[in-house]
Amino acid sequence: MTVDDRLTGEDRDFLASYDPHAFPPVAVTVDLVILTVRDGQLCVLLIRRGAPPHRGSWALPGGFVGPRETLDEAARRELAEETGLVTGAHMEQLATYGDPARDPRMRVVSVAYLALVPDLPTPVAGTDASEARYRPVADLAGGAAPALAFDHDRILADGIERARAKLEYTGLATTFLDEPFTISDLRRVYETVWGVPLHAANFRRKVLSTPGFVEPTGEKLATGRGWAELYRRGATAHLHPALPRPPAT
Repeated sequence: MTVDDRLTGEDRDFLASYDPHAFPPVAVTVDLVILTVRDGQLCVLLIRRGAPPHRGSWALPGGFVGPRETLDEAARRELAEETGLVTGAHMEQLATYGDPARDPRMRVVSVAYLALVPDLPTPVAGTDASEARYRPVADLAGGAAPALAFDHDRILADGIERARAKLEYTGLATTFLDEPFTISDLRRVYETVWGVPLHAANFRRKVLSTPGFVEPTGEKLATGRGWAELYRRGATAHLHPALPRPPAT
């Protein structure tokens, strides 16, 4: 049953005289916080805007939602355009940002998404960007770099905190890795995202004692100092017990 099928006769009479132009226009966009681990650093995909407003400024990738797109469809389209990934990435709705003055063009409400992806080839800028690049989030913190366009600094900060929190109680850290991987590879993801060193033996014990977190492949990788067992992602969605995040030093 479609929405139209549920309309009553009264609804149709009302809509026949309804004037949508009686209200100020509001546009809807999606913005993506796309995080990955590159060269031992937590990085975010940024684009340099090729057109006003904020031409030349760095920003999160995103765009306007099409008239016949759902929010998730628009976000998936933007992710595919920016990374080439159609499947295999974790993506979830982060938050909605609707301050009246966040966009100088008009009232624009943005629904932000968080995407966690494995290391990917160097991105190519799309049609509305002059450049695209993975930037270490550490280089963007504390005013060390120019502010991002619009309110994207706030969106990025929210996305990073969401990713750090979710690593405590979900298996999403494995999303940053190509399969198969070692426990050491997984530990380095946690250390990179959390920004703290972890005790290798304790981490291994916690991971292997958490049902469904990882599954052994039965294969081993030569490390130069011996052999490391290889694993794939497990089936569990939530870790129990959780892996508590150590305090930052």
